[in-house]
Amino acid sequence: MSIIRAEALIKEFVRPKRHTGRFAAVRNLVTRESVTNRAVDGISLEIEEGEIVGYLGPNGAGKSTTIKMLSGILVPTSGSVEVCGLVPWQQRTTNAFNIGVVFGQRSQLWWDLPLDESLNLIGRMYRMAPEHYRRNREMLVELLEMQTFLGTPVRQLSLGQRMRGDLAAAVLYEPPVLFLDEPTVGLDVVAKERIRAFIEQINAERRTTVLLTTHDLGDVERLCRRLIIIDHGKVLFDGPTEELKRRYAPHRLLDIVVGSDAIAQLDSFFTDLPPHLIPVSHDGMKATLAVDPVTTPLPAAIAEVSAAVPVMDLGVREPALEGIIREIYERREVAP
Repeated sequence: MSIIRAEALIKEFVRPKRHTGRFAAVRNLVTRESVTNRAVDGISLEIEEGEIVGYLGPNGAGKSTTIKMLSGILVPTSGSVEVCGLVPWQQRTTNAFNIGVVFGQRSQLWWDLPLDESLNLIGRMYRMAPEHYRRNREMLVELLEMQTFLGTPVRQLSLGQRMRGDLAAAVLYEPPVLFLDEPTVGLDVVAKERIRAFIEQINAERRTTVLLTTHDLGDVERLCRRLIIIDHGKVLFDGPTEELKRRYAPHRLLDIVVGSDAIAQLDSFFTDLPPHLIPVSHDGMKATLAVDPVTTPLPAAIAEVSAAVPVMDLGVREPALEGIIREIYERREVAP
């Protein structure tokens, strides 16, 4: 049975229509006209226990609205949702014990209290036994390296420190489901690495199910084997990350470096490439070729290049996921 399930989920927001021009103030007072915005438009999804799923889309696609319905903050206009067998907005208190939520732009910690006291309050709110609380707190302090700022008021923490504190607060009581909405926004590379490693570890050790929304595709590359991509409230793609790469970028990239004395040979090779070697870029001593490994085995392609030019260095890599996602956002559709 899926731990998270949504069926034909719709969320509409209704606001009064504002008039402009002469006598606009009077018309706004007496008019009953309204504008309806459908933020989520018929989304259906199922997530199994222990999955880390990337939930992606451009700004305004409906990602945060979905998370708020799954966590019980918002009530859907229509459709159904279950998280751990509960309807979130009908059983909000019980549901709160099953989920942890981190919103990158908002903190659940008490602004004027030291971080340690905020964690203590959360432990009491979730009715943790003292020994259970101490054990989990010590583990989280060590994993997230929070020893040096436990006594610091939350308002004085850096963004990276606060995000680590928010993550600790979200998983302190061991919820089986974790919703992360932009958890690494604005963080430096060191803080991002700590948070990614922590998410990996709690997923491996506790089988915590994670639904992650992010614009940082480094998070996705590191953590997510499955992606759900939405736009205008509709699902464009739901499947393995590798399947998306196969559809958009089945080729591999060969990065070639030659010596300064072989630039002319590289130029000559690039002017008459065989059809199975696709030119990507060429600048002096460096060049990049694309190869489809289904039709041309990589060892054969490497041998062909090495026989044609004296290669000093050669690397093989996959196309970046960032380019694939950008193309989907621009087209607003997924290739079949």
